Amino acid sequence: MAASENDRVGSVETRGIEPVPDAERHGHASQMFWTWFAANISILGLPLGAALVSFRGLNIWQAAVVAILGSFGSFALVGALSIAGKRGGAPALTLSRAVFGVRGNAGPTLVTWMSRLGWETINTTTAAFALLALLDVAFGIRRNTVLTVVCLLVFIGCTLLISGLGHATIMWINRWASYIFGLLNLVVIIFLATTVDWDKVFHAPVGSVSAMVVGVGMIAAGTGIGWANTGADYARYLPRRIPGGRLVAASAFGAGIPLVVLISLGSLLAAGEPNLASASDPVSAINTMLPSWMSIPYLIAAFGGLLLSNHLSVYSAGLTMITLGIRVRRTLAVGLDVVVTFAGGIYFILIAKDFYGPFITFLTLLAVPINAWVGVFAVDLMLRRSYDGAALMDVGRSSRYWFRGGIAWAAMIAWAAAIVVGLLFTEASTSATDVWFSGPLSHSWIGSNGLGWVVTLLLAAAVYAVLRRFDGTVREEASGQRPQQQVLPAPAARELS
Repeated sequence: MAASENDRVGSVETRGIEPVPDAERHGHASQMFWTWFAANISILGLPLGAALVSFRGLNIWQAAVVAILGSFGSFALVGALSIAGKRGGAPALTLSRAVFGVRGNAGPTLVTWMSRLGWETINTTTAAFALLALLDVAFGIRRNTVLTVVCLLVFIGCTLLISGLGHATIMWINRWASYIFGLLNLVVIIFLATTVDWDKVFHAPVGSVSAMVVGVGMIAAGTGIGWANTGADYARYLPRRIPGGRLVAASAFGAGIPLVVLISLGSLLAAGEPNLASASDPVSAINTMLPSWMSIPYLIAAFGGLLLSNHLSVYSAGLTMITLGIRVRRTLAVGLDVVVTFAGGIYFILIAKDFYGPFITFLTLLAVPINAWVGVFAVDLMLRRSYDGAALMDVGRSSRYWFRGGIAWAAMIAWAAAIVVGLLFTEASTSATDVWFSGPLSHSWIGSNGLGWVVTLLLAAAVYAVLRRFDGTVREEASGQRPQQQVLPAPAARELS
């Protein structure tokens, strides 16, 4: 089916969060392959592999197995949740209104938006450092305040251009930029592989099976789980007839291929550079391992990889902002998003003394409610047959998704309970002496090995699966006893977005 004028490469996407009508659906499952390949070709995957060796004591073969299971498995989940986008034609957090209620959904949506802004700020500041280093290596231009601001603006301008144009342009950019930056990454990877101390690699001791289990969780949490609540945003234009299994496979292989290569290489490099795993600025840490002539393609690849990841995050953040109730066009939502990340970049680069530690600590806490949302949403997706497009856009009492007081209490209780339990296993700190939050079970085997997110996700799913059976309003909605509404025409729905 041909693309509509609203979703053509180079044109501005005017659709907001309203469901995409079947007549405007187009594309193939392969689009999800390129979406997640582009998001994961950044050289920043190397520190994850280094951590498997330096912190978990795995050898290269164990690290490769862990990378395969963690990367492919977590993005298979992303692909599975993206089926909701194909089925309902709307962004993930908009579809979440059908699960949590039009008012109850505000909590998960706000947390998601804050998390997106946080990771975008990290991407923006890291990319600015990469560009500053590139100018220094290539032209001898030293860093100063004005140049730092210019580098931030360059990255944000590139992000705004791609994300502002919208879905079709993002899909096109993802594919062709993956070839370019993927090739640059490959050149750097081949060179780095020649620096590996192979004798240490082949004589490394075998790690424990429990360390491998923890490693799988660490890789999953650091890769696919962070994107789980965005998959539907990029599948919403796909025709309903595409089998869900193809979305799962495309997502898993699209992200898994580059991640397994990068994580495996990171585990190799850790044999000679154990500090790589704990580097606060991995771009600079890897740059010091390269001669100046190799630094140029590396820094270009690092900048490009961060850009490909960031424009996806900004696009989703714009949709999430609209879902939150901010009545602006999608393009303006994207613009507001990058203004916030620019201000954050200015603060963290030019004012704050320590950037990565406190910020990642804050995002660690936000990951708990996000994992709880994934558990609830996944169970609902398995049991739900369809979404009511008009009800998704109706935030009043007449909405099919009003439930009781605008809240689906089965989902909200499960979400809240999983957050509380998840925090029990969570410790957020920048160092051993700077602990922001420490749950009473954070030093248990589960907590100290970073598996609290698994407990959070599984508990949310289990509690919701039980409670929804006793929630009358949820049973009424699922059985269709509440009035079924028709999907709004695109112009009318757009006014509501």
